[in-house]
Amino acid sequence: MASLRNANPFHVLGLTPGADAQAVRAAYRQKVKACHPDQFLDEEQQQRAQDELVQLNLAYEEALKVVSQRRVGFNQISQEEAKHFAQRLVEQGNLESALRQLNRADSRDGDWYHLQGSILMGMRQYEKAHDSFREAVRFDPDNRSYREGALDAALAMKSSHKLNVKIQNWLHDTFKRK
Repeated sequence: MASLRNANPFHVLGLTPGADAQAVRAAYRQKVKACHPDQFLDEEQQQRAQDELVQLNLAYEEALKVVSQRRVGFNQISQEEAKHFAQRLVEQGNLESALRQLNRADSRDGDWYHLQGSILMGMRQYEKAHDSFREAVRFDPDNRSYREGALDAALAMKSSHKLNVKIQNWLHDTFKRK
């Protein structure tokens, strides 16, 4: 039997890649019943059944892992929609909601990380912003705005460690909320 590394675990179980955990379990049980080594008297057949059972077990574990890593569908939106909604919330000054909306995206690209970095800069979370901008640079190393964002975040990180900046930020946060 072919190695599982080369086979899709859903295909081994006789399922489509979009199958849910319940379908994976049902297909696994059905396949195990059909190929269990105890059903055969011939040693050669038992060995083939044992090999098939090992492959089924590996496929079952991998398929359940894939299924469990999927996000809940109602919570996901397309990347473009997430960026659009997040940008509108940024314009309204609601950075926390913008970040939550952005994180609903079904995928991420350089623009996504750049927008996340910009939002985090506005929230004065400079280290996280720097990480986001650096991730954007990894997607497109030649993008000047991604690099500028990373540099701005690095400089903001450095200056935020100074005592007078910490005091200014504390005062701003304290009196802004009242």
